[in-house]
Amino acid sequence: MNAAVGGLVDNGHCIGCGPHAPFGLHMRFDVHPDKSVESTVTVGPAFAGWRGVVHGGIVALLLDEAMAYAAGAHGALAVTGDLRLRFRASVPVDAPLQVTGSLLWRRRGVLGLGARINAADGALLASAEGSFVQRGTLAPGTLFGESRLRGG
Repeated sequence: MNAAVGGLVDNGHCIGCGPHAPFGLHMRFDVHPDKSVESTVTVGPAFAGWRGVVHGGIVALLLDEAMAYAAGAHGALAVTGDLRLRFRASVPVDAPLQVTGSLLWRRRGVLGLGARINAADGALLASAEGSFVQRGTLAPGTLFGESRLRGG
């Protein structure tokens, strides 16, 4: 997908989800019936801050990505306007993580979104809320990041 919508161009090189990003995380998202999204990802040591711990900026990237995909599941192409994070425990490298995102509210082109990162055992590791500004609308039947979004 290399189309421009609302001035946004998906060239496949996003570090979070881009299939062409040589050092990316290559996240793929499933869409649930309630239009929340979910990705299981394992972050390698190249993205560590301290030994064995995912860098906080990468944790923010995971949460931001889930919120962007949640917006997409609701038909909106949106960019981050505000992002508030809460780190609850260290996010481990080389361990499967469940990253989820959902729509909390929507008002006049602004979407309130939430995201969480859980360990394989269900423990909450980090969460975020953000306000995203809508920059475009997806055509009916079109999925955000089509090659990386399953279901819908």
